[in-house]
Amino acid sequence: MEKFFDTDKRIRLGIWGLGRGKNFVDSARLLNIDVVAGCDIHEEIRERFKKDVPEAYCTADEKEFLACDMDAVLIATFLPDHAKHSIMALEAGKHVLCEVTPFQTPADAVKLIEAMEKSGKIYNLLENYPFTPENMYMQKRYQEGFFGDFMYGEFEYLHECRTLSYGYNTRPKSIPVEPGYAVHNWRSSLNYHYYCTHSLGPAMYITDLRPESVSALRDEVSLPGYLEGIRSGTACPSMIKMSNGGLVRNLMGGTTNDFHAGMRFWGTRAGAQHIRNEFQLRIGGSGYGYLLDVKPELDEVWQFALKSGHGGGDFWELYFFAREFLFGEKAFWDVYRGADVALAGIMAVRSEQLNGQAVRIPDLRDPVERELYRNDNGIAKVDFDPSDIFPAGHETEIAGNFTRVMTELYPMDFGGLNLATAVFDGMKIYKDIRNAEGKLELRDGVNQLIKELPQICENCKMAQKIMEMYPDSVPGHTIARMLESQDLERLLNPERTIAELQAWQADL
Repeated sequence: MEKFFDTDKRIRLGIWGLGRGKNFVDSARLLNIDVVAGCDIHEEIRERFKKDVPEAYCTADEKEFLACDMDAVLIATFLPDHAKHSIMALEAGKHVLCEVTPFQTPADAVKLIEAMEKSGKIYNLLENYPFTPENMYMQKRYQEGFFGDFMYGEFEYLHECRTLSYGYNTRPKSIPVEPGYAVHNWRSSLNYHYYCTHSLGPAMYITDLRPESVSALRDEVSLPGYLEGIRSGTACPSMIKMSNGGLVRNLMGGTTNDFHAGMRFWGTRAGAQHIRNEFQLRIGGSGYGYLLDVKPELDEVWQFALKSGHGGGDFWELYFFAREFLFGEKAFWDVYRGADVALAGIMAVRSEQLNGQAVRIPDLRDPVERELYRNDNGIAKVDFDPSDIFPAGHETEIAGNFTRVMTELYPMDFGGLNLATAVFDGMKIYKDIRNAEGKLELRDGVNQLIKELPQICENCKMAQKIMEMYPDSVPGHTIARMLESQDLERLLNPERTIAELQAWQADL
């Protein structure tokens, strides 16, 4: 398809934050959107953007960027800056598309909403996980009454990504944070409740209900390899009361069994579940009704959307914004729904601090409600400064290896320590694996580990050196727990371990 809208009108778009933001360029071209400017503080990321979009103006200066002749700004900068940057763009007379989450405090929510109202501009939250074939199918059927009234749902976004505490979200390889003795500005210290939009978002989109209160208990057990003292490497579940009285169990976090879009749904007439690649409906208004495998029909637009990121979600975010800009048809994720979904996570953190006590989620459409939260700048306390994790006066030549070592031990793809753990444990249960594909995958993993093991060994040795020099620092505690969870005898003796792996292969 050459374009999706029957108009020659174009939208001039600037992208602020070119790591994640660059992913929207290809979809934009077919949605009457011309990317005319880019802004990023990182030179390497700017250079990548220039190669892909040579016709666009590119700068590290935010004032120069906002002064460009453009209609809208797509904000994909660091999460703590989303509200500030959105407000700056609105005040500069630009429409705004903002990555999740839109803000981190209720006070910033009030500022953002009022800046949007004052500007008269469009604000769309770029929440993409509702826009899967399965969720869009369910939304249509739910609004038709097929599922009856919403009773209860379980929605999940579990994404184990240790490497992003230490590097940037770039492909195919994460670029380590520099200097290497600091960690990522916000991912390294994020309580996953704040990142609740990918799980709660689909529930809101399907039902068009808003969250009204939330209760959350704190999970005290976390995965090794995440920085000690944070909430990212664990499960962050909450129970949310929706505006019709139904309940959503909302689950975020990084675990050993991830579901990027897991869903189970109960209505008064029918239910549904989407686990891995299976999408099923239970019809008949009964627990014993027909359980049917369903495959949503995808039109030509969907065929193109699936080529974009996040299962088509990245395309649909731009599509709905462009449609609102060109024809006035409102997109779902306006600033008010964006506030609803983000406040659910903020209040879940507060419920954790209150040992699970239910906390009300304010509706900031109401001016009276806004006044109650206008000066509420409360945010979860972080036990360390991401830019200051080593003791004063540390040896930068050694400490500077920290983020490189950690991104290589936990790479973007499946390798490093995760691969070693999978291979060593997989060999123990190989005879119990039922499917040929699983056995082949494990055998391929053995070959990959044979290649990677010498470098894994060198990285573990450097990690040990950092730990021994700074045992009482955040990195020291993090490395100690990480190494305690590994089979170091094997990892630090690569020649012997490679011989063991080759012997195992020969015996199959």
